Formats: sequence, structure tokens, C-alpha cells
Amino acid sequence: MSNFTQRLVEVDGQRLNVAEGPRSGPTLWLFHGLSRRWQDFGPLFADLSARWTVFACDHRGHGRSDRAPSYRVAEYVSDATALASKLSEPSILVGHSLGGLVALGVAAALRDGVDGVVLLDPPGPEFLSRIDSTPYGTIWDAMRKLAGRKEVSAVAKELAELRVPSAKPGETVRFGNLRDAAALRFMANCLRDLDGEVLTPPLEKQWLVGFDLFATAKQVKCPVLLVVADLAQGGVLPPAEANPLVAALPDCTRVDLPGVGHLVQWQDTPATLRLLHSFLGSL
Repeated sequence: MSNFTQRLVEVDGQRLNVAEGPRSGPTLWLFHGLSRRWQDFGPLFADLSARWTVFACDHRGHGRSDRAPSYRVAEYVSDATALASKLSEPSILVGHSLGGLVALGVAAALRDGVDGVVLLDPPGPEFLSRIDSTPYGTIWDAMRKLAGRKEVSAVAKELAELRVPSAKPGETVRFGNLRDAAALRFMANCLRDLDGEVLTPPLEKQWLVGFDLFATAKQVKCPVLLVVADLAQGGVLPPAEANPLVAALPDCTRVDLPGVGHLVQWQDTPATLRLLHSFLGSL
């Protein structure tokens, strides 16, 4: 990542941190998930940067970007749309989780300016409506309390000992049994520079106010690749929502990844890159 440069770009009165790779071809934007930062796409950078001019940003309240009074999906979409319009012709948009919702929103807003979108396991509204009954409710609540703590090693150890609901009703499991120590350390490093309030809207089920996933999907004109992670491994897009999302998108290619959890680009980097190149090569 040493060949990426970072700068603060002002959008609607707030500064957002943007990383830009070397000029290598058409523009490709990367949008990260909730509580992460632009470096979350680290496993993909070397490969993508050889063929694309890669841009990645820290969402409001994340990383080096300014804190904000509100953190709803519609506001992340507004930020990203303004950034993409200001800095480049967006061309390709790739988003993971929250970033997938953002990429979809930007594509709907810019329409003819976007050639393709890749959605890596975006969360659906029904899943988010019952977040407190999933392990993510426990994990996000703990992360909100740990946000801003500077002791990366100590926070990683606390995350490892966090008890989260298991697949068996009434039982819990150590989070450290679900994520390896290096992944937990990266998470702790992201939490160090996170405004804990970014987790309040999803936990209070206010995250999607002003953003309709399926109505937005219908406005997207370009081809879309939807990558769906395995629910049993922590995926966040159940079939009951993946199917209508595919139906709402005018041109959608869906690929399911059995055995791969929500952090798709980390848990199966080769498959993620293969899918990206196959799809982008078809545009």
C-alpha cells in the first residue's frame, strides 16, 4: 500500500480521507464496510492496481475522515457520490457490506457514469431488522464500546474473549474462535480511529432510513456482480433477500461462495480476484 497516496477532500463541509493508487487505467472505486477503513481491501490492491486507477475512501466517522452528526446509509451514499463526481469518472464501483449499499446508491445516482458494480455480500433490510438476534448485534455493541481505544493489542484480546451467540440456541462461542488473531488485530486497529456512533443507527435499526435497497437497485443501469457469502459462516444476505435483489437489478450476475464468510476479500482472496477479473473483463 506504499504506492497509495492519501489526502483529505472536502465534501459538503466535511473532510473525507481518500487514497489513490498509481495511474494504471480506468477508474475503480472501493467502498469498505461498517467499522473498517480503506485498507480493508489490502489483499486486492496489488492485483487491481496493475490494471485500474484505484480510489478508496474512509467513510465519514471512519479512519482519517471527519466525524459527523449522523451515520445513515443515505448519508454515506451522498458522500461517496460527491467524491466520485469530484475526483474522477467513477467507471467501476466495488463495495463490501455497507460499501456494497454505498456502491449501489452511487450507481443509481450517477447512472450513465458507471460501467459496472461489484457487491460483496451487502446486508439486506430484513437481516438488519433482526440484527439483535444475530451474532452481529453482540459484536457491533462491543465494538461501539471499544471504538476510540488506542491500545490495539489489548483491544484485540478483548475482542477474542467476547462471547457471541453460536448456531446452537442459548449457547455462545468465543469470537476468537471465529476470527483469527491477525484479523482481530486489524479490527482493533480500525476501531482505534472509529467514531463509535457509526454503530448506533444499525443497532437501533435506523440505518436504512432514507435508503430503499430494492428501489435503488431498480435505478441501476449498468451490469452488477452480486457475490453472496455463506450464511452459516457469517454471511449477511439471506436467500429471501438475495433473490429479490437479483430480480430488482436490470442486469445482475450472482455468484454464491459456499464455505466463505462475510469478509469475502480476506477469507477467499483468490476467488474474489477471479470473480472480479471475470466480471470486469466482460464489460
